[in-house]
Amino acid sequence: MDALTLRNEMVGFCVSNADEAIVTKYSIYFKDGKDGYDAYGVSTALMQAKVKELIDNHSVTLDLLMQVAPFLLKSGKYEETIFILLLVEKHLKKLTPKHFDDISQWYEYGIINWAQCDCLCNKIVPWFFLHNLVPLSRLAEWQNSPYRFQRRSVAVPLIKLLKSTDDYLPFFELITPIMMDQERVVHQGLGWFLREAWKKQPVQTEQFLLKWKDHSARLIFQYATERMSKEERLRFRRSK
Repeated sequence: MDALTLRNEMVGFCVSNADEAIVTKYSIYFKDGKDGYDAYGVSTALMQAKVKELIDNHSVTLDLLMQVAPFLLKSGKYEETIFILLLVEKHLKKLTPKHFDDISQWYEYGIINWAQCDCLCNKIVPWFFLHNLVPLSRLAEWQNSPYRFQRRSVAVPLIKLLKSTDDYLPFFELITPIMMDQERVVHQGLGWFLREAWKKQPVQTEQFLLKWKDHSARLIFQYATERMSKEERLRFRRSK
């Protein structure tokens, strides 16, 4: 199978299984409207079944997926990107440092909503760090990206790394340059990471939060302190 054949098969599958009711149901979760969620409306069950079918076809290799990825991501269609992410996840053990470079470029022409971003950050990006394929410092390259979801991706992959160490200082150093970011989706990613970090290392996390409580967007703190008691949250109010 070549890249064009695989692309046509996946697009054809999406077209054949499109359901406008699913699009309507899930569009409410995407504030960017059609630009953020342009979908066929393929059910999760059907997508998972198709992924299994393609993986069982041993001609669908990681190299082939990396060849077809730009074509699918550039379409802007939600499911085409998700398909690539789910398929690459099945080949995690074959990833190399070169693949990190390739995936870094996906933000230039795809990864246009939070669901695609978080799927990539939860399922694929952490693998590179957990298995020492690339140093964690590579995330610093994304801090000043012109693409907001790549900047969000500085924080979100760290959630999967929280169990790998008790020292969260390197994580906090990585997110420091984006603590003043102006994008809501970045604020949400930061708050999500900080909330999960607080669950495991509250003292370290609270020290970091206190440094930023008078400067960073309140949405970060809304997420980060979500699991705290009312009394605990009061400590992180902006000073008058």
